[in-house]
Order: sequence, then C-alpha cells, then structure tokens
Amino acid sequence: MAVLLVFLGGAVGAPLRYLVDRAVQKRHDSVFPWGTMAVNLTGCLILGALTGAAAVDGMPSDVLLLAGTGLCGGLTTFSTFGYETVRLLENGSFAEAGLNALGSLFAGLAAAAIGYAAVAAF
Repeated sequence: MAVLLVFLGGAVGAPLRYLVDRAVQKRHDSVFPWGTMAVNLTGCLILGALTGAAAVDGMPSDVLLLAGTGLCGGLTTFSTFGYETVRLLENGSFAEAGLNALGSLFAGLAAAAIGYAAVAAF
C-alpha cells in the first residue's frame, strides 16, 4: 500500500513540476532557472506544512507518504537544480549560479520554516 501511495503522489507531482517549470520559465527572459526554483520552494513550503501538521495534530502516515514523499518528491528536483547551477557556471553566469545555489538553500529553508510555523500556529 505504501508504494502505491508514493507512486500516486509522484504521478501528480512530476507532471506538475514540468508544467509549472515551463509556465514560469516562459514568463522570464533570463538564464536564471526561475521555474526550478519555484517548484523547489513550493515543495519546501508544502513539506514544512505537512511536518508542522504532523507534529501538532498527528497525521496519518498514509497522508505523509502520498503528499510528502510522493507529491513533494515528484514535484521537487535536486538533480535539475544541480544541473542548472553547473550550466550557469559553464556559461560564465557566476552571479546567477551563486544566487541559484545560495538562494535555493536559504529560501528553501525559510519556506519550510514558514510552512511549519503557519500550520503549527493553528
């Protein structure tokens, strides 16, 4: 059952990642990977909220498997983040590469903390 829940969440998260990434990138004429950052920060926010809900109210493990592991796992992408950062470095876009690496780290932690705090406050 657990594998099926992760599969179903991932089946929603992966296409959602692609669609959001393309929609965001289409609106920006920039070498910066805004689409990847958007999906990764969204995933951090969702996972922070799920963790906050689990800590405060308890949450069925099935929900965490479906939404946390499956959906957020399919939605977010560390490999694309790494690839895009290396590509920025190869193209000489050093400021953008640094912003992508450090911005993703700090904004991701902030998004997770905000999601956690927002849900835990209720």
